[in-house]
Amino acid sequence: MGSLSITHWLIVLAIVSLVFGTKKIRSLGSDLGGAIKGFKEGMQDGDAPAGAAPATADAKAATTLDAQTGRPVSQ
Repeated sequence: MGSLSITHWLIVLAIVSLVFGTKKIRSLGSDLGGAIKGFKEGMQDGDAPAGAAPATADAKAATTLDAQTGRPVSQ
């Protein structure tokens, strides 16, 4: 009563494809693959240090502002 043999898995696969149809199973597989790819890209983006400025930031966006006046602070 342990694991199922290959013939059992083939029967299960045949029943699932009859119930859901191959087109729906294919679209489900591509959606799942896209979600995994997006998750991996998100995990790689999270590896950047917290204090590092993004590579696409303008020099204006990286200036320090005075809290009271809201003007840029000369450095």
